[in-house]
Amino acid sequence: MTAKLQALLGWVDARYPLSKMWKEHLSEYYAPKNFNFWYYFGSLALMVLVLQIVTGIFLTMNYKPDATLAFASVEGIMRDVNWGNLIRYMHSTGASAFFIVVYLHMYRGLMYGSFKKPRELIWILGVFIYVALMAEAFMGYLLPWGQMSYWGAQVIVNLFGAVPYIGNDLAVWIRGDFVVSDATLNRFFAFHVIAVPLILLVLVVMHIIALHEVGSNNPDGVEIKKKKGADGKPLDGIPFHPYYTVKDIVGVVVFLIGFCVIVFFAPEGGGIFLEGDNFIPADPLKTPEHIKPLWYFTPFYAILRAIPPMFSSQFPGVIAMGAAIVVLFFLPWIDRHAVKSIRYREPLYTMALMLFIITFVMLAWLGMQPALPHLSELAFRFSELYFAFFGILAIYSQVRNKNIYMFWLVALTVLIVAMDIPRYVGANADKQALIRYSIFIPLFYLAATLWLPMVTKWNQSKTVPDRVTT
Repeated sequence: MTAKLQALLGWVDARYPLSKMWKEHLSEYYAPKNFNFWYYFGSLALMVLVLQIVTGIFLTMNYKPDATLAFASVEGIMRDVNWGNLIRYMHSTGASAFFIVVYLHMYRGLMYGSFKKPRELIWILGVFIYVALMAEAFMGYLLPWGQMSYWGAQVIVNLFGAVPYIGNDLAVWIRGDFVVSDATLNRFFAFHVIAVPLILLVLVVMHIIALHEVGSNNPDGVEIKKKKGADGKPLDGIPFHPYYTVKDIVGVVVFLIGFCVIVFFAPEGGGIFLEGDNFIPADPLKTPEHIKPLWYFTPFYAILRAIPPMFSSQFPGVIAMGAAIVVLFFLPWIDRHAVKSIRYREPLYTMALMLFIITFVMLAWLGMQPALPHLSELAFRFSELYFAFFGILAIYSQVRNKNIYMFWLVALTVLIVAMDIPRYVGANADKQALIRYSIFIPLFYLAATLWLPMVTKWNQSKTVPDRVTT
């Protein structure tokens, strides 16, 4: 039997590089031996992608992409199709799980400098995957044709109408009609089921190929290919298979246990994963009291709402929301520090990264809340902190001069005050009070990230080891 299998494998290898691919990407691909907990999330993201594709295929077997039938078909899947409710909840909960895993995967990249040379292209492809994932989730959110699906799509598509000159035509082109209608549902279904998944798969393959070309980063930020033994293999590396395939299986099992607990006992996630309004059929004549996107879009939605309109146009908010995503592409050139890993970087970077995570979580929470005056003011301040992280990172990752720090401290303080003057003038007394009190949030951030380095040793990094520590 073994001889026959060997013969079959030889026949395949003569026509397709099966064994070569196995060796290059698994059995003879050497990864750093010091991977930790944070390195589970790359393989988990791949696993959740497969889960979403498989459950999506089963859902399309009974879904009707028709404005008059879509909601009823989803309810039919939940009530009449064998295991339909489980498949639907696996798919809806899987969308949130996908973003959780991707956000943690990106956070690991920020911690250990996985976006730095020679991995800039890996990071850029990863951000493209993130953008494609947001497009996929947005288009999929319309398909149940519930109240929040309909009105959420209405709000988001209308944002394109804020683009000068071409906005209205662009919004009509995206919708396929003058309002969100059956034409919109059909084209979103086509993109969600066929076009964007194909783009995602291509990007994921490119991401993995680019990773295996330059090698994986590690918690020490040391390039293991620089230290090789007599056999040409990295001294600090081990074959990905079987060592990390076994380790990843453990991570997958633990993840699936938590995932199943949510799917079976709290699939709506308290209204965060699936909102109550989306169990009501779409009604173009009845607007929900509070329209908001799902939680993984809310940080950018909070930035959109926080930026004041200009000449009755929401275009400045659209620009700010887009810039919040676009800036991620330029991170490899914004942060030009010689040290990769947070383990050996200055304490200042650790503090700034923690504040950035707090800022992102706060924006996510604020995006879920009604646009009350005090919450809108908080969203504006945390939007400032979001962009300040990247701006100040460009400063302290390149210079260690106190005079430069003082210059930027004064310049950014003046910029913040200048942006507040138009908002302050003409505002009512309550709004003016909110602006006066909330300005201490960005000023505190500037003091922590620019003034503290001048009076402490927080801007001094540690010595990076030559090899991976054990």
